[in-house]
Amino acid sequence: MNYFNGILVLFVLATLNIVVSEHVCGFESCPKTKSNMINVHLVPHSHDDVGWLKTVDQYYYGSNNNIQHAGVQYILDTVVEELLKDSRRRFIQVETSFFFKWYSEQTVTMKIAVKQLVAEGRLEFAGGAWSMNDEATVHYQSVIDQFNLGLKFLKDTFGTCARPRIGWQIDPFGHSREMASIFAQMGYNGEFFARMDYVEKNTRLKSLAMEMIWRSSEYFKDSEIFTGLLYQHYGSPPGFCFDIHCQDDPIIDGKSYDNNVDKRVDDFIAYVTSMSKSFRANHIMVPMGDDFQYEDAEVNFKNMDKLIKYVNNRQLEGSKINLFYSTPSCYLYELHQLLQSWPNKTEDFFPYSSDNHSYWTGYFTSRPTQKRFERDGNHFLQTVKQLSTLANLTSVKHTKSLSILRQAMGVMQHHDAITGTEKQAVAQDYDQMLYNAIIGAENNARDALRVLTNHTSAEFQTCLELNISVCALTQTSANNIVVTLVNPLAHTSSQYVRVPVTEENYQVTDENGREISSEIVPVPLEILGLQHRSNDTQHELVFKASVKKISNFYIRVLPLPRKKNDLINDQTIPIAENDADEFTLENSLIRLVFTKSTGHLKAVKMNGVSENIHQSFAIYKGFQGNNGISKNRSSGAYVFRPDGEIQVLSDKIEYSIYNGKNVREVHQHVNEWISQVIRIYDGVNRVEFEWLIGPIPTDDGVGKEIVTRFTSNVYSNGTFYTDSNGREMLKRKRNQREFFEPDMTEEISGNYHPVTAQMYIQDDHKRITLLNDRSQGGTSLEDGELELMLHRRLLNDDAFGVGEALNEEQFGKGLIARGKVFLILNAVPENPNCFERLTHHELHLPFCKFFSKTNTVPSIVQHMMPDFNDFPESMELLSLEPYSTNKILLRLENFNSCGGIKSYNMHPLFESLRGRQIWEVTLDGNMPLRQMKRFKFHHDGTGIIPSSVSYFFTPHKPLEANYTMDASKFSVTLLPMQIRTFIVHQ
Repeated sequence: MNYFNGILVLFVLATLNIVVSEHVCGFESCPKTKSNMINVHLVPHSHDDVGWLKTVDQYYYGSNNNIQHAGVQYILDTVVEELLKDSRRRFIQVETSFFFKWYSEQTVTMKIAVKQLVAEGRLEFAGGAWSMNDEATVHYQSVIDQFNLGLKFLKDTFGTCARPRIGWQIDPFGHSREMASIFAQMGYNGEFFARMDYVEKNTRLKSLAMEMIWRSSEYFKDSEIFTGLLYQHYGSPPGFCFDIHCQDDPIIDGKSYDNNVDKRVDDFIAYVTSMSKSFRANHIMVPMGDDFQYEDAEVNFKNMDKLIKYVNNRQLEGSKINLFYSTPSCYLYELHQLLQSWPNKTEDFFPYSSDNHSYWTGYFTSRPTQKRFERDGNHFLQTVKQLSTLANLTSVKHTKSLSILRQAMGVMQHHDAITGTEKQAVAQDYDQMLYNAIIGAENNARDALRVLTNHTSAEFQTCLELNISVCALTQTSANNIVVTLVNPLAHTSSQYVRVPVTEENYQVTDENGREISSEIVPVPLEILGLQHRSNDTQHELVFKASVKKISNFYIRVLPLPRKKNDLINDQTIPIAENDADEFTLENSLIRLVFTKSTGHLKAVKMNGVSENIHQSFAIYKGFQGNNGISKNRSSGAYVFRPDGEIQVLSDKIEYSIYNGKNVREVHQHVNEWISQVIRIYDGVNRVEFEWLIGPIPTDDGVGKEIVTRFTSNVYSNGTFYTDSNGREMLKRKRNQREFFEPDMTEEISGNYHPVTAQMYIQDDHKRITLLNDRSQGGTSLEDGELELMLHRRLLNDDAFGVGEALNEEQFGKGLIARGKVFLILNAVPENPNCFERLTHHELHLPFCKFFSKTNTVPSIVQHMMPDFNDFPESMELLSLEPYSTNKILLRLENFNSCGGIKSYNMHPLFESLRGRQIWEVTLDGNMPLRQMKRFKFHHDGTGIIPSSVSYFFTPHKPLEANYTMDASKFSVTLLPMQIRTFIVHQ
């Protein structure tokens, strides 16, 4: 049989027209429907995780099937084969990374066939990003990047017919408002997903509110996007999984004693009838597929063909069920045509709970070192993209290295990668993949800096172990070292730089030979005690650098004895006059008060505001169940479920103080596995808490989750605020949700929310803001309190599929994690989030450091450096990167919600980028903005009965200009929080 099928496919391929039509795709290719019936859109799909229980390659090639039977290459092989047999069949593909790998291996003939399927709308791409990204722990910059990557491949390969029109986020564990906003800004018509708090889902099922209009931004009137929840997860209806992985009966027709057509049709019609009662329209969408299904697609399609045939035959007997192959975009098209109204949605869908003991809030923090490594990868990617653009690196070698890093970062956004919900072996594979990609892209950075500085022999090495104060190039001596700093931000930035050094007398000078104030700071003893860390460098050289785009700083050792730093113990601390049990750490902007007898932070004064703020660490014991039953659910990679009361570590802290010229630090030793440095820099208006946690002890047989708490007298009235993927802030009310009354059986974890960039509390007078360096779970369980979870080590699996306890180890011991939290105390501003967002950008994209051993200081080739300092203050350079050999992608962002409308004339920048033509595109960068036309739906309660369908078009006149036009034609305006994206043709 397989032989004859192969002959049939070859015949079909041979008879295909080589010229692929660009005009048959779109909604005109959607199946015909019947207005007087329930139209059932059958959507064949396979959800293919880009790593989870197996690595990316193991999933693709189908190895290690003893872990999970899955082979993506075979899924695509057989799906295409079956689609070619019957023009009525449809299939949606989501993960572009897998499809990219598969397509690159195909013959010319097969590629032509696939292009024809795409052009006819029979193979449709949904989502279309490199991976199906998570929505809680991702940063918006990385999400945009991975959509740019996936959609560009689809456009370059298949043209406009391949561009997705809906988001298909069926497996992430909760959904963010910013993700919906990104879909809207890319011109998508809607999005669909499968996971929602079980109480909310039940409420929506009963109130015909499974589909809604989501206002995805507080600032953009055109941010609305249609959003739908799938009826029963994303799998096939119960009893109708025809895949080889399933045990459901096939449809048996013909003259057989086992003929079950009537029974199967009755059951399906009953299911559809019941389902239709929860939806408003006479159209419903039924997914047919699940994880890694369709490896033998003939089995699936043969049975679906029969199901369609026999269900529709019942129409002759009066049935009102009309069944056909379809896609999510065709389904949404039909809803748009109905001109009916829909419920409203304004907030997000966090936290997600699948039962009364299972809040999926642990993954907000799971695998904290990997979450930080992903941020490092993004930081380096943005830097390399900018350097490659400025130096005009267009060789095949450079393009390939940059593409590999882009792809690695795209994989890292996957909802089982950055979330930390994968098996340990897969986590290690992700780390190795990203590490190799960074190392490869280092060559791009080096080659670009050699062009941009005219220093063709400098090493321009990166140091990936600066987080533990180690750099190979400075390990024995930092004499004659040039530190090259690249500023990924648009505006000139001043930041403190720390370089691992041995204890000598150093002088730091800038490119003009002017001496820069510097000092030597001791590395914390806990860092020096790390296993397998070389202790040659026990100090860090700290100096303040001001960088426009690229600057060089020269370090040399002076032949003079070094002055002894003021490392003082608690016996010599100046005592405050009004309290013998206080000591202070202060500079011109900040005053920190500590309790001398305990070593704990007691009070903070900054920005003219004083507040009693106590910072501590605390431990939640993880609940240890023994199976997947709700009441026995363990705390695990997904779920945070504490067992009993929190244990606050309030004992006396050992500490020492460093009083420098520009930096002042308190080194705190909390216990044998928790320590911290509290740090303030002169001229920097924030307090830095650099924590070190691990190995978390489990000798008592109990897993633990470690948090830091900041307690104050701020009357926050049960309210706190968290960011949405690093962009807009969302208001959280303790124990409350927007649409429903939540089940708060697990009250602690049920109040946890994702914190990607910042969170704050406030009252009428004061605001306390925390900013972090990676995604973490956060909450405010009491008024005046902010809590962030920093690290987790657990001994039981939570039975949601990963099959392993989250028990990370390194060198045979529990994993040690290090990170930073930043505190800002301020008066409540009239317009919120201004200073905090500026700080977030600086923390998210600090200087990128490169080191060279040289006796000469490289000079910057100024004519190759565009001047971004004429950007308005609140406007940022979100992206500057090669788009193709002679095209550049440029994204500008007005990042402040309070900055007002900003105007900017792009002509000088256009000229400095050697531009010939410029045009504006959608957020992802792959569709001219003038082509944007997306569905507009109507709200409940407006009283408006539309007479025709409505659309959202571009919210402003897109910029389109060329080098012959007057400079006035290059002016753009950006609303608060607006991002505008352009392609510059050189």
